[in-house]
Amino acid sequence: MKFAVALASLLIVCTEAFAPAFRPTARHVALKGISEDLDLPCVEECGMDKYPNMPESVHAGVVTGQAMLDLLEHAKQNGYAIPAVNCVSSSGINACLEAARKNDAPIIVQFSSGGSQFYGGKGLDNTDYRTAIAGAVSGAFHVRTMAEQYGVPVILHTDHCAKKLLPWIDGLLAASERYYEDHGEPLFSSHMIDLSEEPLEENLAICEDYLARFSKIGMLLEMELGITGGEEDGVDNTDVNQEDLYSTPEEIWETYERLMKVSAMFTVAAAFGNVHGVYSPGNVKLEPEILSRAQAYISDKLGDKAPEDKKPVSFVFHGGSGSDVDDIQRSIGYGVIKMNIDTDTQWSYWEGIKDFEKKYHGYLQTQIGNPEGDDKPNKKYYDPRECMRAAEVQTVSRLEQSFADLKCQNILGLGEMEEASNVLGPRRGGLPV
Repeated sequence: MKFAVALASLLIVCTEAFAPAFRPTARHVALKGISEDLDLPCVEECGMDKYPNMPESVHAGVVTGQAMLDLLEHAKQNGYAIPAVNCVSSSGINACLEAARKNDAPIIVQFSSGGSQFYGGKGLDNTDYRTAIAGAVSGAFHVRTMAEQYGVPVILHTDHCAKKLLPWIDGLLAASERYYEDHGEPLFSSHMIDLSEEPLEENLAICEDYLARFSKIGMLLEMELGITGGEEDGVDNTDVNQEDLYSTPEEIWETYERLMKVSAMFTVAAAFGNVHGVYSPGNVKLEPEILSRAQAYISDKLGDKAPEDKKPVSFVFHGGSGSDVDDIQRSIGYGVIKMNIDTDTQWSYWEGIKDFEKKYHGYLQTQIGNPEGDDKPNKKYYDPRECMRAAEVQTVSRLEQSFADLKCQNILGLGEMEEASNVLGPRRGGLPV
């Protein structure tokens, strides 16, 4: 009942635009997690107080505030980046969590505005982004509930938010502020605001305002400089000027200098030739050294105040699908701590369904009748759980490659994931997927 009331109040408040400035109250008592809040079973990894190989603040479930910062700093100092996967369904989220546990690693689950709307239901009216807001909130509660059960730390994030989409973020921010009042942490870990198509001054001024509000409740801002090419989620940048695909050290320094005066809780998605989607080899020219030059330039500006590793900026790699592994790993060495993945996992999910249909084609044409006989039922084949599970298995397999490319394996110290028990299998009528 408590959970239902909390969800209802969030859905009401997050349809508002900018809410009044958040004021701390005496109710700020952080809970261990949603498992404790709802008295859910929480055993093995779910019940661990800390991971063998991680900072003590990092725990199973959604991490925010200092725990999130400690996780990101651990990635930078230990030379790995965390995969950030766009999800549009609970099935996709579960595949991400399963992949994270199998790779003994953290993960970032993120929603785009379009993905959030789909999660809420395409049959609902999305005027004022109300379906996208409610969908993202619903997805957030799913992530919070299941991340603890899988025993992995998760950063809960939203992807590109252009200027016209700011009301969507306003609703989610209001939801996090309301959640913070009851739980001592925000609902989401972080949000991205992408004003790269706006003048730099406007980009930074708006980001400063949001960062001030985010940081009060322990939430991180991801901002973008330059433009990520290609097309994703209805945003088409295939014909942008090539020079806009590459950020300059001066732009990155101005961004760092101004945002640091507000809070250190930000990351920068600087452009170094990144393109959304997958293209033929040679059509995308990445220049990760742009990030290295920016780190050196900013460290020089900071002088004695520069960090020891001379990597003051935490960078984000957009358009990671289909990128060359050498480019990915060089960028990690230059301070990339997060890489977005969408196109590759869209394909893997579809590929799982496609291969399932091909394998069982003769059993998927009618409700009754298959290669074993005209009167044989096909229910266990067309049950949507079967093809969806095939999609999840294929996505888990594809994400293993991403975790390897990002050097993000065997990070937590949990060892191998045990095989699930009490799962419906072929001997009980299920299919081997």
